[in-house]
Amino acid sequence: MTIHARALLFDNDGTLVSSLASVNRCWTRWAVEYGLTAEDFARIELHGRPAAEIAADLLPAHVVPQAVARIEDLEVEDVADGGVTLLPGTEEFLTGLPAERWAVVTSATRRLAEARLGAAGIRPKTLVAADDITRGKPDPEPYLLAARMLGVDPADCVVFEDAPAGLQAGRAAGMTTVALATTHRAEELTADLVVRDLSALSALVTDAGIEIAVRP
Repeated sequence: MTIHARALLFDNDGTLVSSLASVNRCWTRWAVEYGLTAEDFARIELHGRPAAEIAADLLPAHVVPQAVARIEDLEVEDVADGGVTLLPGTEEFLTGLPAERWAVVTSATRRLAEARLGAAGIRPKTLVAADDITRGKPDPEPYLLAARMLGVDPADCVVFEDAPAGLQAGRAAGMTTVALATTHRAEELTADLVVRDLSALSALVTDAGIEIAVRP
């Protein structure tokens, strides 16, 4: 199977890098500070959504701004403690991609996203973060904004995601979706293509765009 595209849009956490251990540490501490239980978290969708939306689902409105600032501080501080690692295939896949043909589209704030990406040695020319949008994934707004920033029609974009919310956003934007089974089981992911991680794929840059293929 070969997928043709003019631009590639990558989620970050769970797609390019793994910050799962950091996320678990920080959100566990945050939950204790705000008196939240595992049952509270179990009733809402977590992965792939902006922290502000998660906090709004869990806490009274007047507490949310301070709570969001607190979880951002915890997660940024944790990056310095080795809380981020490159996922398999990331470095090889990104190497050689023209800077103007790809973007990172994350539900993290810009401050947190830049900290995690910087720690992993990834410096995208185009970054869409939670600060840049009004509606997070699964709404298509983040991916549509990235397409506009790159000057590419959404239909010519490929979204790489590990979370159902992000894949839903990509589909709603009218983009081709590639699911990476890094944080969810393959059968839980709905996409045009499902692979284990980026190491299963190759990218060939041509005059017409980029060709994505599954490695034999």
